[in-house]
Amino acid sequence: MTSRQRAVLLLLLGSAFLLAADFSLLNVAIPAIGSGLGFSVENLQWIATSFAITAAGFTLLFGRVGDLYGRRRFFLGGIALLVAASVLGGVATTPEVLIAARVLQGLATAIATPTALSLLTIAFPEGPLRAKALGLNGAMIAAGFTVGAVVGGLLTALLSWRWAFLINVPAGLAILIATPLLLSESRASDRAKLDVPGAVTVSLGLVSLVYGVSRAGEEGWSDPASLVLIAVGALLLVAFWLIELRAKAPLAPVRILRKPTVLWGNLGGFVTITMQTAVIFLITVYLQKVLNYSALSTGLAFGGLGVASFLGGVLAPKVIGRFGNRNGLFAGMLIQLLAAASLYLIGESRSGFVLVLAALAVGAFGHLTAVVSYMVTATSGLPNEEQGLATGLATMAQQVALAVGIPVISAVAATRIHALEATESATRAVLGGVRLALLIDAGVVLIGAVLVWSFLKRAEAARAE
Repeated sequence: MTSRQRAVLLLLLGSAFLLAADFSLLNVAIPAIGSGLGFSVENLQWIATSFAITAAGFTLLFGRVGDLYGRRRFFLGGIALLVAASVLGGVATTPEVLIAARVLQGLATAIATPTALSLLTIAFPEGPLRAKALGLNGAMIAAGFTVGAVVGGLLTALLSWRWAFLINVPAGLAILIATPLLLSESRASDRAKLDVPGAVTVSLGLVSLVYGVSRAGEEGWSDPASLVLIAVGALLLVAFWLIELRAKAPLAPVRILRKPTVLWGNLGGFVTITMQTAVIFLITVYLQKVLNYSALSTGLAFGGLGVASFLGGVLAPKVIGRFGNRNGLFAGMLIQLLAAASLYLIGESRSGFVLVLAALAVGAFGHLTAVVSYMVTATSGLPNEEQGLATGLATMAQQVALAVGIPVISAVAATRIHALEATESATRAVLGGVRLALLIDAGVVLIGAVLVWSFLKRAEAARAE
């Protein structure tokens, strides 16, 4: 790397860390926010859900808009909006203002994350340097999620939950000052008109789908409103596909969506992130409801996961360089599923805590290897003018996965728990639900890994002919 590339990498890694930390900073502070602002118990979920829905729904749109109208401009706009939203959240005195701040933070993430990632892929040519940069980016995202949860807990306990918002302000201002000095503007050479029908259908479709799945996780999968929202979301996404087939300047050209590296790379990323998010949720339930650990002890138990995730992100480029994108993605998913399956051996005794720590660490290492591999795969083979779209798709897969993983797998666990409560103790019922959900989680990753490896191999063979 040149000295300028190192400086650019440092800036963009800092933004990746900040945006990832913002996702988890508030999670541990939710009970304190609820008490401080008078949230009802049933509305507490909106502190997290409002952020997730907005981030997932608008990522693809702003990734492409950045391509057309200036990536640096939109990156700066996203960080500026994050700073403003964090100030609003930090001074909020009502639930409505707090939720508005979280929506704006989600929108800021949807703007800044894909544009930052596209600036990163443009700064480093396809090959080992880009793989290394994306690996470090993945490592910083993992570190941001982990550190954000820890720092959020410390700030809430020692100062106030408001500082979980306000800590974003100085970091965001530093990025705003450094960006014009290090990054030049970039945009697609052929600036076509924005595909408004495509933008409307895909954004509303994703919002409806994610909201429906999130609501179903709370209200149950037989809830009519949830099913209607999911159906509407699916129909809007079908409409988006049909619009893109006919649009003169489509938001997401179908030829790119059909590209095997884009399609199967993003599917692999979606599966690995969805199921890893669910594993963390399930183990959190197990540690607190079965082993009776405190929230602090549970948080500390995930420290090893954070370290292993960071190592996975750092070492993934070496794996990719030696074995290729496809094999790196398959190997990472395989390690993740084996770790999840091994957790089926957990029981009511605390002697199994060592197994939990080991499985979480091994699974996290495999998970980050898979995440970096999918990012490299999903953004490869495309020109610079389409990197915003490619990174928008990759980030969209990530954001949607983060939002839907827990509701889907928790429904499996809840169904099993309710079935066992008639004949077993509460502790054994929870244990049975968690174990079944972990097995299904591992099975989904296995199916996804086999499909991704097979179709990517077929595409490679077709290109070689």
